[in-house]
Amino acid sequence: MSPIPRRSLLKAAAVAGAAAQFSWALGARDAEAAPAAAADGADPVTLDWLEDGGLGAAPGATVGVPWPMGAHQADQSFAVTDADGGHVPVQTWPLAYWPDGSLKWTAHAVATGTGKLTLTTGTPAEPARKVTVDSGGGTIDVSTGVITAKIGKNGTTIVKSVTRGSTEIARNGRLVLLRQPEIEDEDQGTVRTERFDGAVSAVTVEQDGPVRAVVRVDGKHRKGDREWLPFSLRLYFYAGSDSFRMVHTITYDGKQEPGKASGDFIRGLGVRFTVPMRDAAYDRHIRIGGEGTGLLREAVQGITGLRRDPGAAVQAAQYEGKKLPDPATWDQRVTTRLGYIPHWGDYTLAQLSADGFTVRKRTKKGHGWIAAGGGRRASGFGYVGGASGGLSFGLRDFWEKFPAQLDIRDAHTDRATVTLWLWSPEAQPMDLRFYHDGMGQDTYAEQLEGLNITYEDYEPGFGTPYGIARTSELLFWANDSTPTADTLARQAEAVRVLPQLAAPPKQLIKAEVFGPGLYSEPDRSTPAKARIEDHLDFLFTYYKDQVEMRRWYGFWDYGDIMHTYDSARHVWRYDIGGYAWDNSELSPDLWLWYAYLRSGRSDIFRFAEAMTRHTGEVDVYHLGTWAGLGTRHGVQHFADSAKQQRIANTTYRRFYYFLTADERVGDLMHANVDSDETFLALDPQRKVRTDPYTPDRHALSIGFGTDWSGLVSAWLTEWERKGPKWEKARARVLSTMAGIAAQPNGFVQGSGLYDLDTGEFAVADKPAVSVSHLSAVFGLNELCAELIHLVDMPKFKEAYLDYCRYFNATKAEQTARYGTSFGTLLLFQGHSRLDAYAAVQTGDPALAKRAWAKFYNSDGYTESSPWKTERLTGPAGLVEGAEAAWVSTNDTALYGLAAIENLALLGDRMPA
Repeated sequence: MSPIPRRSLLKAAAVAGAAAQFSWALGARDAEAAPAAAADGADPVTLDWLEDGGLGAAPGATVGVPWPMGAHQADQSFAVTDADGGHVPVQTWPLAYWPDGSLKWTAHAVATGTGKLTLTTGTPAEPARKVTVDSGGGTIDVSTGVITAKIGKNGTTIVKSVTRGSTEIARNGRLVLLRQPEIEDEDQGTVRTERFDGAVSAVTVEQDGPVRAVVRVDGKHRKGDREWLPFSLRLYFYAGSDSFRMVHTITYDGKQEPGKASGDFIRGLGVRFTVPMRDAAYDRHIRIGGEGTGLLREAVQGITGLRRDPGAAVQAAQYEGKKLPDPATWDQRVTTRLGYIPHWGDYTLAQLSADGFTVRKRTKKGHGWIAAGGGRRASGFGYVGGASGGLSFGLRDFWEKFPAQLDIRDAHTDRATVTLWLWSPEAQPMDLRFYHDGMGQDTYAEQLEGLNITYEDYEPGFGTPYGIARTSELLFWANDSTPTADTLARQAEAVRVLPQLAAPPKQLIKAEVFGPGLYSEPDRSTPAKARIEDHLDFLFTYYKDQVEMRRWYGFWDYGDIMHTYDSARHVWRYDIGGYAWDNSELSPDLWLWYAYLRSGRSDIFRFAEAMTRHTGEVDVYHLGTWAGLGTRHGVQHFADSAKQQRIANTTYRRFYYFLTADERVGDLMHANVDSDETFLALDPQRKVRTDPYTPDRHALSIGFGTDWSGLVSAWLTEWERKGPKWEKARARVLSTMAGIAAQPNGFVQGSGLYDLDTGEFAVADKPAVSVSHLSAVFGLNELCAELIHLVDMPKFKEAYLDYCRYFNATKAEQTARYGTSFGTLLLFQGHSRLDAYAAVQTGDPALAKRAWAKFYNSDGYTESSPWKTERLTGPAGLVEGAEAAWVSTNDTALYGLAAIENLALLGDRMPA
């Protein structure tokens, strides 16, 4: 049991009672505003595509749309029309609810669309060809009206077949894993590998039409008696489409120990289909995507470029992928010698770095490979088939998440095989061993010394990849003939940039979601506002350019950015402890998503999308003791021993989920609902505590800043989504809010003892002052703004506004209020947004003035910062480019959020 004195149980009971009365209450302000919001929210919403071109060759698109509180009730139906007023079939479902039961977010799936679409209330149009799902037999049969996929319920075949009409286009869709049991640090001999196949353990139909169907498949990779590397994938089908999408996730549960050459090293990880080949060899076509929409366009048996010419029309038809006329009509000098023209059955495109791919081919196994070209960055797209039909396939973020590979095998036989390698078997094996031997840091004292020099919080055994995950996206088309070059180009474009519908910033702002009033559209109406907008644009562009210049790419790395710059070496500190990968430190995710919400810019959305995919999967544990915790910034994404809620924070995932209805991100958020249990397994303050403490189920020490913000974001999201545990989640939101409010010093108290069974904080016997500069910089301000908007709990609001009022106050003001100052603090510029929020909530002009004073004249970036880059050339750096040595990601994230929120809240009260 914990030696820490217990707090009053009577007080805890009083807190629980106080929380109960706020269960569904709305503030008076919100209740009064609801009728007006309802009228405003009923206006049609114009949906547009993030990039030009509309849906293109993609199977369909899904968009999330927010609504003001009270605008629409849960049973509201919606309709979509195109620019000409034509009815577009749409499937709608709720994503989230306001506390009064009205719709907060809705998802809308469409299978057609090229220009802007209008979303209104009304009866949805039915698709001419509906998606149907039949689960009655041995397979789950999904039909789009054009193609039918039979999905296995068990075994190692995930997709039994894909047919178009009566023609089978693909079969035996399966997962392939190559394990290398030993890794050779020196050249010592033959490398052994063994193959595992994905074995299905559960299949769930999550949606069954009429516009969109979703089937989830879970399992592990299996060989003999061993099962490992869990997978979870979803197959998406849209009405009338000839294609489907796959979202594929693996969670690493193997063993790799530093200093040892044996373990579970992934040598290859892929998705494989068999493609029936029915046509004559000269009518079988291979298409492999190169740079942009470039294509290698060949036939298994080529009749172009021969010594004898079959005829220009025949050559042109083969190049175009059309069925050739009867060979009897060709120049007979070719026809009589067809048996001497090689059949090229095997093709490989390997992208082993972000900057280079090669293509090669051979006639068949056992014979030599012939180089067939190459380039920098392949689209990750290909096709194999013939005049009677074939399969197009693609892997999104192909070169960004290298090493990747596309294989076509045995196209000269009656069964070709296609493999999309998420990890190329031609690359080095996936080496996730920790990068150093500990350097004698065996005790907490030694580890803190290490932290003081490299900023790495090392601890033996904590730098493990066990439980991290990665998600990939794939697309497949079942074609009734070899597609034209234009069609193939459109398919390749859909692989590279999956079309995404979006609601406009005006709707996102009007609905008052994600912290009401915290963001507004860019405004350059005054020189001061224009300068801030210029600075925001500069920072985003700089990081986007740094991703390219520094090659922040790779299977496990793409989507993250670096933490701190090394001006002496002209590089980011990629090899120095906690200065390397950022892992959401100080909320760059929030900065990017708020930047998107106010602007609607597609480049910001795509950057934030990649970060969300990365930080939610790679930087967080999904299995094992630390499931639900994330890892602080470090040289490897899992290297640091600080496993904390602040990185697993659901706040960072909510944006992408609600804007796209992405089910995988929904899984991640739901998994965090019970992550308060992790505080039993690991005390985040274990190395710096001075008082005795042992984690106790009924008295867990949880901070009101980085800890609680991570927990409450998961609970709030589960509540508003009406997830399986929403009632428990709602109770925890309300009880912990009430518990913080009841503390003698509210948020300034710093932490409380939490009971896992009741979900309540005990109330401290006496006031304490424990304020960290980190407490509010992992989404606390944004979450509290939402909670205060949702729940009428005056004491909580008062407690939070007190924290906002006094963080940036003088030490004398802090002492006058709390009896002591807050000590040495940092990050005043980032906290200026707390001043701005409190100024609006209280109407205090002094706080408004201080918000801008701290924004302009404290720490962080100032108007006198360079706001430019310097050219980096020659021997100073590895590659040519630009550097801004004065930029750090901590300052960037906080400046970005403070600028956005201060402009929205106090843009009309800027200093002259």
